[in-house]
Amino acid sequence: MKVEVGDSIPSWTMDRVTPERMKTVAAILRDPTPIHWDRDVTRAIGFDGRLLNQSPINLGYVINMLITWAGPECVRRIRTEFPLPVLDGDCVTAGGVVKAIETQEGVDVAECEVWLDRDDGTRTVQARAWVAIAKEGVTG
Repeated sequence: MKVEVGDSIPSWTMDRVTPERMKTVAAILRDPTPIHWDRDVTRAIGFDGRLLNQSPINLGYVINMLITWAGPECVRRIRTEFPLPVLDGDCVTAGGVVKAIETQEGVDVAECEVWLDRDDGTRTVQARAWVAIAKEGVTG
């Protein structure tokens, strides 16, 4: 795959974050935090009864974008911040841009600025990702 500094990574969209997925993930992770399933709690803390998506799921949306772009073994490292939550009912889109490319141990690795935004442009995840770039169809 030909990748250059300044290239945009094709976006990836989750059309609607659902409370059912949040509840399932909370059960799988054994996460007892009520902000993922109790609307009274989120109403009391200023989120109008909307549930908050788990941060690992939000990061997963960004990683889905990277894997779709560069292959299932592409992510070498990722450094992430979660400035704001994703709420149930949100539509979110992951995007990114290549900031630098260097060869590491014979593999081209793109340093990328990546993010997850709500439809209104609110940034919910911001990250730096180092992604192995496939040569001749094989991710290094």
